[in-house]
Amino acid sequence: MANGRKKTAGTGSRTRAKRPAAAPPPEEAEAVEAESAEPESESLEPAPEELEEVEAEVEEAPEPTQAALVKAGETGLARTDPLQAYMNEVQRHPLLTREEEVALARRYRDTGDVQAAYRLVAANLRLVVKLAHEYHRNPLSLLDLVQEGNIGLMQAVKKYDPERGVKLSSYAAWWIRAYILRYIMDNWKMVKLGTTEAQRKLFFKLRQEQDKLMAQGFEVTPKMLAERLNVTEQDVVEMDQRLGHDEMSLDAPVGGDDSSATRMDRFLPSSAVGAEERLGNEQLKALFREKLREFARSLEGKERYIFENRLIADEPLTLQDIGDKYGVSRERARQIEAALINRMREYMREHIPDFDLVAVPKG
Repeated sequence: MANGRKKTAGTGSRTRAKRPAAAPPPEEAEAVEAESAEPESESLEPAPEELEEVEAEVEEAPEPTQAALVKAGETGLARTDPLQAYMNEVQRHPLLTREEEVALARRYRDTGDVQAAYRLVAANLRLVVKLAHEYHRNPLSLLDLVQEGNIGLMQAVKKYDPERGVKLSSYAAWWIRAYILRYIMDNWKMVKLGTTEAQRKLFFKLRQEQDKLMAQGFEVTPKMLAERLNVTEQDVVEMDQRLGHDEMSLDAPVGGDDSSATRMDRFLPSSAVGAEERLGNEQLKALFREKLREFARSLEGKERYIFENRLIADEPLTLQDIGDKYGVSRERARQIEAALINRMREYMREHIPDFDLVAVPKG
């Protein structure tokens, strides 16, 4: 589930007092649809036989009772429970008959009537609550799942084709689940999981496939799981490690209540060069190489030869070798080199800010 919605601060349910709107006003429906991040629509379009299975599942599943839903919600300090208030709002919108649903869907498809889309969304808000209740696990907020599912419902209404002979609730269940699952994947852990198709598949099916193989008496191995799920062994190992270990904050206190020590204090300082320092050194090296090439283009004759074969060469010549080449003494060759170094230093001061304060990196 790519480009998931941003994770809210904290656990979400403990800090958020507002509840999702039961049904946005018709004039705002188009704006809400435009703002909602749409998943890959091609991959979400269900096959006809899959829609039949979902239709049977939706109709046979019992409607969650008001008491059960309120118990699943978080009871805050507010006088009225937000989930109960939301359910009261949802129940104000009547259900549609099959004929009414088809007529409204055709009107929205043919004319773009926002009022028709509004009625289709409002009549199916109970379905969103039902599906969100199936996926609700702590520490995620049920109202957050409902909110994500409502966005999926609006996308389903936008793409629904009444001529396929499938109920809107059956078709919308795919979109609602897609948005809910994407939200779960993005917010289940502090570190985002499932950024590729293989990782998304493993996130939801790895534990299920492991239990199935163990129930059949197999010794579960990464190779076997990889073959069953059509992914690589490395993907299986990495996801198993990530699912099996909870994150911990390095700033979390350890010891007694009065202790100010944190987990970070228990880690020994590393002697390795930090990433920022390594990056800075590489950038500094690149800058020096560029300025040296520019400086070299201004040299000629003996100075150019000394610069290339002694100052920047991997195997520099000796002063005697340079003196023999140009018929001068070793001391004269040293004087030319010293004058060249001074010119190069002045050039660097002119073209590199704070040159004297910069430590020239080695290598």
